[in-house]
Amino acid sequence: MSNSNKQSVPDTLPLLRDRIDSIDSQIQSLINERARCAQKVADVKLAEQGDEAVVFYRPEREAQVLRRVMERNEGPLGNEEMAKIFRQVMSSCLALEKPMRIAFLGPEGTFTQQAAIKHFGKSVISAPMAAIDEVFREVESGAANYGVVPVENSTEGVVNHTLDTFRDSRLKICGEVEERIHHHLLVSPNINADDVTHIYSHQQSLAQCRAWLDRYWPHVERVAVSSNAEAARLAADAGRSGRAVAAIAGDVACELYGLITLSANIEDHPDNTTRFLIVGNQEVPASGKDKTSLLVSAKNEPGALYRLLEAFERHKVDMTRLETRPSLMSRWGYIFYIDFLGHHSDEQSAAVINELCERASEVKVLGSYPIAVL
Repeated sequence: MSNSNKQSVPDTLPLLRDRIDSIDSQIQSLINERARCAQKVADVKLAEQGDEAVVFYRPEREAQVLRRVMERNEGPLGNEEMAKIFRQVMSSCLALEKPMRIAFLGPEGTFTQQAAIKHFGKSVISAPMAAIDEVFREVESGAANYGVVPVENSTEGVVNHTLDTFRDSRLKICGEVEERIHHHLLVSPNINADDVTHIYSHQQSLAQCRAWLDRYWPHVERVAVSSNAEAARLAADAGRSGRAVAAIAGDVACELYGLITLSANIEDHPDNTTRFLIVGNQEVPASGKDKTSLLVSAKNEPGALYRLLEAFERHKVDMTRLETRPSLMSRWGYIFYIDFLGHHSDEQSAAVINELCERASEVKVLGSYPIAVL
């Protein structure tokens, strides 16, 4: 019988399962092959650079790899979902070279920890800190490889404490991560929703869910606590003693404290997003799609701000953010925090920075880093 007369074998559940098993075996072999290559990379770096000088984590390299993953993705998995899979594979392989310790604004279960996991994967050592300046100190001392701190929220604005900490810190911004903030109403598994008497959360989260709470839980008392993770812990503790307390928190806190979700995604603005910065001790080479952050102290004279901004327009450099903070050095003096697209080593970016240095009393490059991929 000729090939043209043969009928194709229809897909059946057993055949499909066999095919999946075969594919899984191939994937597993390739992941281990990649891991062995990562170990060899570590050996080469140690031989060439020595144990003290070697840098295992390269933010620009990882950003380039993840961009290529998304560019060549053909579906049916979405680009971001595919990149998250590779993100974890890279995290596990990097841990074979040297596990990294990541400090973040704690306690455990916060959105900052969620952002740290999104950026570094789960194969790192997490170190929750009580305050933003403690995150900086942990990295400056070398106790942590990198730190993760929030810098701005799309609905609540900038985190002033983070901006102010950069004034006296020698750390560099090495990366950024944007996290869609989804708030969930959580309770212990043994609690009846109709019995809930209090809802705990951070005051910012309560504000971000105000309209939803007014509509569905108008008569339940809202209690502001230090963090969403603390709210989840309190709800879990209350549940063990039979008290009906709910918390507003995210997925990580829900899993960490063994809660269940009464209502998901209760934030008033569905595009609510927080931007987090990765801080470290090294400068990051250009990745091809970068952002630069500056701290600029303007001279106290008429037209000072105009002369600073004019340099961006003339060199066609896209400034994406301008924030003002008191300088603390003189009455009514101000410092400007500026973000723009490009790496400080780019010709146009360098020209702008040089002109700012001539026109401002102080210019500090906080870092050039890859634009958030995920």
